[in-house]
Amino acid sequence: MKSLKKSAACAVVVLAAFGVFAQSGKDEQSVESAYFSTVEDVVITELANSDERDNKLVALQYLENAVNEGRATPDMIVALGNLAGEGVTAQSRTNGRLMNNYPDIRAKSCELLGKVGTEEAKQSLVKIALADSEPMVITAAVRSLGDIGINDRDEVVNTIAWANKRNRVLNPTSSLALEVVIAYEKLADSVEDKNAMVQDLGAIATNYQYVKPVRDRALELLKKLQQSGSSSSRGNKDGK
Repeated sequence: MKSLKKSAACAVVVLAAFGVFAQSGKDEQSVESAYFSTVEDVVITELANSDERDNKLVALQYLENAVNEGRATPDMIVALGNLAGEGVTAQSRTNGRLMNNYPDIRAKSCELLGKVGTEEAKQSLVKIALADSEPMVITAAVRSLGDIGINDRDEVVNTIAWANKRNRVLNPTSSLALEVVIAYEKLADSVEDKNAMVQDLGAIATNYQYVKPVRDRALELLKKLQQSGSSSSRGNKDGK
């Protein structure tokens, strides 16, 4: 235990040095900066893969800094994907007991993946939305998927609809339903087959387990989609 904490403390010192270095050499690209970036990736990866929750939190802090500064590397994105699945897609058990179930870490990782915004980040979020059962994690994943906006072949919209349907049956929460509606608003123009989205919006709008503002917002989006569909149909007829 002491050695792990000591290692984490050393890692913090090393990463702090990276921060100073980055501030002093923003305008210079050098062999040294590339070397430090590689070492930073290694340190963050080791912290993220540690069995200790505190080490994972330290990794998240430095990953957040890197993402906010626009310098997230492929290795950092992999580390975020792994942290987003901590206790779900990657499980550590002792005598059958799950030891690494950290919903707060998963949710924060999903938030940061949304800021990364790459195809790889999207794929990690899709995997988590389908696999996780914690509303706070699914909520973060859905929000980030909406922010990223990639919806090739309706993969993301169908994932959101499925995840929300499962949660609606097991544990309906207004906060998740609201993020689902907001994500649909952002993705609506990219949807080819709107059937799954429309059905999910209808289920939200008529489910009184959700608060009224959420139901009203879902109904409002349904009306907009209906009007848009009607306009498109008229346009097609006029063009014939």
